[in-house]
Parts: sequence; structure tokens; C-alpha cells
Amino acid sequence: MDQSGIDALAAAPVSARGLFIDGAWQAATSGDVLEVVSPIDGRRLTTIADAGAADVEAAVAAARRAFERGAWSRAAPAERKKVLHRIADAIEREALALAVLGVRDNGTEISMALKAEPGSAAQTFRYYAEALDKVYGEVAPTAGSVLGMILREPVGVVGAIVPWNFPLMIGAWKIAPALAMGNSVVLKPSEVASLSLLRLAEICAECGLPEGVLNVVTGQGAVCGEALGLHGDVDVLVFTGSGGVGRKLLEYSAKSNIKRLYLELGGKSPNVVFADAPDLAQAAKVSAAGIFRNSGQVCVAGSRVLVERSIHEEFAALLAAEAKAMTVGNPLDLKTQAGAIASEAQLTKVSGFVETTLTEGGRLIAGGARILAQTGGSYFAPTVFDAVTPEMTLSREEVFGPVLAVTPFDTEADAVRLANGTEYGLAAAVWTSKLSRAHRMVREIRAGVVHVNTYGGADNTVPLGGHRQSGNGHDKSLHALDKYVNLKTAWIQL
Repeated sequence: MDQSGIDALAAAPVSARGLFIDGAWQAATSGDVLEVVSPIDGRRLTTIADAGAADVEAAVAAARRAFERGAWSRAAPAERKKVLHRIADAIEREALALAVLGVRDNGTEISMALKAEPGSAAQTFRYYAEALDKVYGEVAPTAGSVLGMILREPVGVVGAIVPWNFPLMIGAWKIAPALAMGNSVVLKPSEVASLSLLRLAEICAECGLPEGVLNVVTGQGAVCGEALGLHGDVDVLVFTGSGGVGRKLLEYSAKSNIKRLYLELGGKSPNVVFADAPDLAQAAKVSAAGIFRNSGQVCVAGSRVLVERSIHEEFAALLAAEAKAMTVGNPLDLKTQAGAIASEAQLTKVSGFVETTLTEGGRLIAGGARILAQTGGSYFAPTVFDAVTPEMTLSREEVFGPVLAVTPFDTEADAVRLANGTEYGLAAAVWTSKLSRAHRMVREIRAGVVHVNTYGGADNTVPLGGHRQSGNGHDKSLHALDKYVNLKTAWIQL
């Protein structure tokens, strides 16, 4: 990857995109479009179709027809495997172009985007290509006069709603295992970042995925997201996003066909640093990356650092130094360490949290303001607040931006209490040299992922899912396949 190649791709015009339904591009029924504004410079990049309920109806109908035809749903596992491998190969061949397209859309720094978006998506498709023919049914331990079999069958039509922070990565987490099990998919990307997923749909078709098996509808969540949630012919709906939208989707399921719903709803993840951490400087560097990369727009971001009091002042100073040293700017520049906030609306939200924390008594020790306004883009300085108490808004609510809360603790019991003092339970981290303490903290912190002496980096071999109000169900690993199959019992009298 070199800067000149990135710059050449970034200069290319981006064509207006329609909806991808039944293997073909089409305009929204209304003819309406949404402007795509790049957070890099605030300029109009292109337009996408603004789908309505009629378009969602067409996409779901196409997915159902494709499922019933059986070209994919009843294809031999070996055939599905070949197609998914071809998709992975194609993503890898086009990785830089996909990464640049995504960065122009949502502002993630290119150094992170290349690995986290097309790199991760290709790995995900390849992982489930290899997994799909290793999933077996079962024979039950019955009496000799009976044969009991447990079969795994595709559920049918899967609706998937994905966010704007890592659309290609998270989209692949939903699409690949659903396709691997033989389902059809209707994907609704965020209106803030749809471009890379529209190209992915095109790639899938080019690689031999039958018409109607993957459909993409773009538009406003309050319109086409609601229509997908209420649709009676969607069998399973998977979603990554905010708790507020997750609650609405639960209501839509209840009002329609009681479709199965799997939700990943973000978090307020604690990063616990004990005085016996192996290397405080390294812990500060990794912890800063764990909140400031992608400008804090990461569901598992370590947004609360809990520090043992004896090292509190030292560690807070290290975090502030890391924040001030970060290179924030044009996300298409390889030297940039943190890119843009994905939209002006999100930047305004981040600014509001800073103002609230100052009012509530938090001590600002780094950042705290919009920067690079002259570019026209949406940039915010990596921000660190010290002396944040558990009652403060910054301790309780997800910012989804580059704002870190630092809170001291005295004992291990205090650390556990503070770590669990949230309605969320997605991720956490513990820094310690004591193996026994690490094991205790892993067991006692209520979160779906607990890192020890690191933050982030888990691959497809392990699941990602939340506890409590961070959601239910899992992305990644073989456990993700459970969402996309029905179990059927065959009870045969011999």
C-alpha cells in the first residue's frame, strides 16, 4: 500500500448507486435519493437510493423467491463453499479500492480500514466457506426401535441492519454465515455508509451468487429499517447499532411475525489497570488506541479506564500524552492515526458529551474540541477526562466518539464494582501481572469479551456478543451459525 495508489483511487468519481434487488440495480420506487457527504471535507461524494416500504417489499419477495427456488438454499455445501471462496478472493483482489471507497464514505483512517474492512471481510467469507461443510446433524441416543435425528436447516429470509462504523466488516459478519447455511439475505446498510456494501453485493453476483440471494436496500432507518423489522416474511433479523433502535426492532418483531431477533447494541466498556500491570507505558499506548482509533467509533471501545489509585496520576498523564500525540487528520493519509467523525450529526453528539462532562465536574486533561474545521470535514481531538465519577453521564452513556473517562479505584473489589456498574456488557480489559487476579477478573466482569494485557484483536475463531443491554446472540466463530439455522427433529419408528 503506497500513498500514490491511495490518492489515485481517492480522486476517482463515485457513481450514483441504486438498490440491488433480485440481481439487478434499480432506483427507489419513489425516485428519491440521499446525498452522500464525505466527512473528510464535507463535500458531496455521490447519491444513493432512498428506499421506502415498497422497495423493502420487493427485496424481501426476491429473497423469498430465491430461497424457494433452491438454487442456493438446496445447493450442495461444496457448491456454496466454492462461491464463498470466490467472493473472498475477489474482496482481496479489490481490497485497496474497497478500503478507499469506505474511507471516503465514513472517515475511518486508511491504515485501519484496509485491515478492518476488506481484510476482515475476506477472512470472514473464507472462514465460513471452510466451516459450512463441517456442520453436521445429530443422531439421538434412542431405543433401538426408534431413529431420532436432529437436522439443521436454513431459516429462510434473513434481514440484516448494519451500522456505519465498519460496514464491510460487520456486514460480512452477518452475510457470510447466513449465506453459508443456505439462507437468502436482505441487507440494510446505514444511510451514513452504504457504498462499500453496495459494491460487495455486486462482487457476490459476479462470483456466482444466484439472483435474489443477496439484496441491498439503502435509505433511512426510520423508513426502510422499520419496514424490514415489520415485514412478516423475514424469518430472522440481525442488527448492530444503538439500544434505542434495538428496542424498536423488538417492538416490530412483536407486532409482526415474532421473528427471531439478534442484537449487538454497543457498550460502555471498562479497561481496568492495576498497579502491577506489566508495562504502564505500553498499557497506556494500547488503551489510547482502544478508544481513539476510528475516532472512538467502535462498539467495543474501551471508553472507561479504571486505574488503581497508587498509579492513577501517572497513568492519567500517560493517557493524556498519548491523546495529544495522536495524528488526527485526512483519513486517506497513511500517516494519520485517527480519521474523521462519520457525520456532522455524530460530531455534534460528541461535543454535547464534552459539554455535559465539564458541567458535571469532570477534569479535562486532553482535547475536548472540534479541530481542523477549515477542511470542511468532521474532526474531533482525542479527549481525556479525569476525575470522572460513576454518577456522571460520561460513565454511563455510550459516546461513540474519541472521549475517554478515567476513574481511580482502591481495591480489586472496587474495580469489579465499577466495571460492572453499567447497563452494558460488551467488552472489557484487565492489565495485571498476576495470573490469579486475571482469572478472577475474567470471571467477575460481566462482559462478552474480556481482554487481558491487551485491547482488541480477537479474530473469527472466537465469538463476539454482549451481555445485559449490549444484546444477545453472537457474531464470528462457529457460534454465529446458530442464528441462521432451524433445528428439526425427525422421530422415526422403525
